[in-house]
Amino acid sequence: MAGTKLVAYADDLLIAVIGDSVPAVENYANAEMSKIDEFSRRNKIKFKDKKSKMMLVTRRKRRENKNITIYLHFQPLEKVTQLKYLGIILDNKFKFQEHITYVQRRHSTLTYVRRPGME
Repeated sequence: MAGTKLVAYADDLLIAVIGDSVPAVENYANAEMSKIDEFSRRNKIKFKDKKSKMMLVTRRKRRENKNITIYLHFQPLEKVTQLKYLGIILDNKFKFQEHITYVQRRHSTLTYVRRPGME
């Protein structure tokens, strides 16, 4: 099973690549990035290399080389284990623990807790 899904919202773009193996995902992702690079050149759109990141998401227990390199404008993208997309912190295992912690912290700082007996 292989495929690519593009999700765009305003000026944010997420590219999800699915493959049978990590090397297959690397090949599909680089092919898609080449298409995006060509499209951006034709349409005079510039993607910021520093803002662009890549994250390998897998739950496989199998020992395979997970060291992949994805390129944009012939520059390797920074590999991260978590990223924020549309306000949601995604991690490379889709466990969402960091996002839950972030929301709890934000909630506690934004919420006024009224204690009984305090007027």
